[in-house]
Amino acid sequence: MKKIACYLVCLIIFSATVMAQQKTYCNPMNLDYGFTPIPNFSEWGRHRATADPVIVNFKDTYYLFSTNQWGYWWSEDLNHWNFVSRKFLKPWHKVYDELCAPAVWAMGDTLFVIGSTYAKNFPIWMSTNPRKDEWKEAIDSFEVGAWDPAFFLDDDNRLYCYHGSSNTFPLYVQEVDRKTFKPIGERRNLFGLNFDRYGWQRFGEYYDNVPLDGFIEGAWMDKHNGKYYLQYGTPGSEMSGYADGVSVSDSPFGPFTVQSFNPFAFKPGGFSRGAGHGASFKDKWGNWWHVSSVIMNVKNSFERRLGLWPTSFDKDGIMHTNTVFGDYPHYLPTGVADHEKSRFTGWMLLNYNKPVQVSSTYGGLGANNAVDESMKTYWCAATANKGEWIISDLGAVSTVNAVQVNYADQDATILGKDNAIYHQYKLWYSTDGKKWTMLVDKSANKTDVPHDYNELKTPVEARYIKLENVHMAAGKFAISGLRVFGLGHGAKPEPVKEFITWVADKDKRNAWIRWSPVANAYAYNIYFGTAPDKLYGCVMVHNANEYYFKAMDKEQKYYFAIEAINENGTSALTYSK
Repeated sequence: MKKIACYLVCLIIFSATVMAQQKTYCNPMNLDYGFTPIPNFSEWGRHRATADPVIVNFKDTYYLFSTNQWGYWWSEDLNHWNFVSRKFLKPWHKVYDELCAPAVWAMGDTLFVIGSTYAKNFPIWMSTNPRKDEWKEAIDSFEVGAWDPAFFLDDDNRLYCYHGSSNTFPLYVQEVDRKTFKPIGERRNLFGLNFDRYGWQRFGEYYDNVPLDGFIEGAWMDKHNGKYYLQYGTPGSEMSGYADGVSVSDSPFGPFTVQSFNPFAFKPGGFSRGAGHGASFKDKWGNWWHVSSVIMNVKNSFERRLGLWPTSFDKDGIMHTNTVFGDYPHYLPTGVADHEKSRFTGWMLLNYNKPVQVSSTYGGLGANNAVDESMKTYWCAATANKGEWIISDLGAVSTVNAVQVNYADQDATILGKDNAIYHQYKLWYSTDGKKWTMLVDKSANKTDVPHDYNELKTPVEARYIKLENVHMAAGKFAISGLRVFGLGHGAKPEPVKEFITWVADKDKRNAWIRWSPVANAYAYNIYFGTAPDKLYGCVMVHNANEYYFKAMDKEQKYYFAIEAINENGTSALTYSK
């Protein structure tokens, strides 16, 4: 009995190490993503997928809808998400298995939702209590028949539907009666892409428009200081450079002018790549955020996750999303904040490409894939058995503030949504690799946590972090990222020297960027913008000292800066010559 009592006391202490109410979050969002419902979309095995997200702040609760999830989520803090199981489509809707790229908007005390369709036979659903599955049809069939729709209610209570998804046709706007949802007037053409001028609109991982031209899709409208900001995703959701652009007008009908800084949401480097086809919203305190698609593109071209980014408008009305260290821990909102300032905690990644030990390996899915800062690669154990493990060596004793456990789908058999699956694991820490202390105990967890982020209530000093499997939600024990965050006890990297950018004479959409490597740096942040004080864009580059930047407006002057990154922090900025 004494041993049992002692164990329970220790378990309580160890469990208290993880905060009951976290102050931080880390992308990708830790949601119970469904597995793709379509057999021929599972090209190389079953996998989780969603995209095209919308978050609406309705009655001080956040509601998140996205593609093919057989329901939606709600949250009070943008961190803990509660799933509501619901199928909105009727049996004769043969588009997908569930809502694709849904539109969600609030009018008064009612939340509305509709999915993408060209068939003009989808209902618009409405609810005054969406925390529960309490919905009814607002109308049986929406006549506009919009793909990638978004509804915008203006200050004068006029309602507009923006839509379109094509590499040929433009975005459209249609005014809609806010009571009957009947179209008012004619549909209007807005604009398409101009990739001859804007490099970031070109299709392909290398912006070469091969094999297709870029797509414009995922319209979303916001109004700020009397201006209309029409946002859209481009060039394709399979690409690391999937981004959201924005054009601005004095009228909801346009004409629209491309904002000088674009794309306004862009994250082509790091662990979680891509920030396209999203939606902007205000939190409870009026702070702006942007939620968007994050690219996986391993088991299927449309294998995707979601990311959440702080967003703001500068004094000149330039809209921009801060993705700097966008997949490192950031502070959650707790009140009115200045999003012109970073919400990054300053906790660095401690184990990039550091030594790894594992209990077993399946095929060629090697151990180092778990620490290479690529969500596309992963280590897989030979089984899903309890007791399979992976140990990450930080290289030196460091202060650990948080650990993110990112699972991969290997030999999963699920097709669709299974609300009964769950992960269970234990995290241990050690200073010498011999004596281990419990860090996090989730052996009793009953939730599906594919990207589980653990902020520690009390930081610990550790050199080794061990992840031990207890139960897998699906498939073998496979980890795409065991990511340890905190601060090392060494020196920050020196500033970068000889930082040079060459803009191509024959194609000013492209630049070749080179710099002298810093000996103790594992990555670099390349900042870019339209003025020295407007460096709103950022690309994180690992294990290299050059980068081909092909996302420029050929008629816009750009400014660049770079910082070196290691476990102890960042260097001062170096500006390009």
